Amino acid sequence: MNAVILCGGLSTRLGDITKTIPKIILPVGPKTVFDWQMEKIQKLGVKEVVLAAGHLAEFLYEQVGTKWQDIEIIYAIEDKRLGTGGAIKHALEYILHPDEPTIILNGDILTTADFNDMMKYLRSESDGIILGSKVEDVASYGTLIYNNQYHLEAFKEKEGKHEVGFINGGIYIFNPRFKKYFPEQQVFSIEYDVFPNVKDLDVYESDRAWIDVGVPERLEWARENWETFER
Repeated sequence: MNAVILCGGLSTRLGDITKTIPKIILPVGPKTVFDWQMEKIQKLGVKEVVLAAGHLAEFLYEQVGTKWQDIEIIYAIEDKRLGTGGAIKHALEYILHPDEPTIILNGDILTTADFNDMMKYLRSESDGIILGSKVEDVASYGTLIYNNQYHLEAFKEKEGKHEVGFINGGIYIFNPRFKKYFPEQQVFSIEYDVFPNVKDLDVYESDRAWIDVGVPERLEWARENWETFER
């Protein structure tokens, strides 16, 4: 089992907050976002985590180093902005077990979703599985369209409707075969250039706590309610 955390973005939505510090190092309660994520990854028994770094990579290295408890930290540093898809493609060159599944986390997600349970629903013959997180207001998100067998059929663009729904939770487990969908170019989006072409992707439906701390108001909410993520 491999693990990748995407943490190389410019974090422009957070403004001055992340001009000098990567958002994955931002404190939320007694821990950083990185620590919250690593605690969940550790429960999978993963021994190495690849950080897909770019913006402020040197600062990230100084803060994190090459070990987190018993887990080795490997850096896949981008020399230019690669987009979400390009960052994943680049990071997968650094994993140590290419014939095994890889869990991939956006570096601004906090959730109590059970990764081990998610792993149980990964079909070996599929391309992978995506976290479908339930939110009370999908207005600022795109939603997932899937059938009764939890097979992903489409991503619906955000429509501004204030309603409950399941969104792309920013956490994926890909089987090795997923790489066949990557385009040849270095720079591309996983959401727009890859997912529409993937044939066999499942959804892991979760109503557990979830938040993207990539905007100031959500970061503030997470800091005020950090105990939610201890559950």
